[in-house]
Amino acid sequence: MLNTLQKPKTPEVFKFTFGHIEEYYRAVLEAGYDVITCQQYVDVKKKKFDKILVARVDIDFSVKKAKYLVEMFNRLGIKASFFIRLHANEYNPFSFENYKILKLIRDSGHEIGYHSEIIDQSIIWNEDATVCLLRDIDVLNRMLDIKIVGVASHSGMTGLNNLDFWKNKKASDFGLLYEAYDAQPEFNLFNNSFYISDSCWTYWKCYNHGKVCENDRRNLAEHVKDNHPVIYSLIHPETYYYDHFYE
Repeated sequence: MLNTLQKPKTPEVFKFTFGHIEEYYRAVLEAGYDVITCQQYVDVKKKKFDKILVARVDIDFSVKKAKYLVEMFNRLGIKASFFIRLHANEYNPFSFENYKILKLIRDSGHEIGYHSEIIDQSIIWNEDATVCLLRDIDVLNRMLDIKIVGVASHSGMTGLNNLDFWKNKKASDFGLLYEAYDAQPEFNLFNNSFYISDSCWTYWKCYNHGKVCENDRRNLAEHVKDNHPVIYSLIHPETYYYDHFYE
């Protein structure tokens, strides 16, 4: 019988505490990587560099947990790109506390982008997706007194693919620098990097220059040992916790 004073050992696969993710980014810095935003990548890709990591954060469900990541990045001196939903049932970006956190992200020098659900909106509301995109960008710009230059398409529960909007369109058509999976030569980060994401919740997944690495569940700190010249990391605040998965 398990001693009631003995804490069960966390399986290796569940190393997703805020402490772990901070360790991983410390390892990135110790490995000699320059950590930049998606916006900065547009300029950096035109120059010579040794090793860079593009840090992206999609706020799918929790602005409150995003605050912990902002504080972590600030401790490490890292700037990241945070993408915000406007129509999530899970959070209201205009709530008193969430708005304070979004201003903290902005005032800490991080990039803020739009986490787009425009195909979902278009079908549900019977509205043109372009109208939805331009309206939402305008709302975020006015809300935070910023100028958004990047969009990351959200993958939700509708079964619709918000990336479909970009099949025959360019970010520049809308005054933007990039869409996060944009294959246009001005960005094309996904296809020209080692991409690693926590989006499977309990394990990492990765792609090498656009091709999935089957059964490779190593974490970010383990991958930096391979010295990829360009790493594209995507994390989500709600994946992480202090004590347990359901806190």
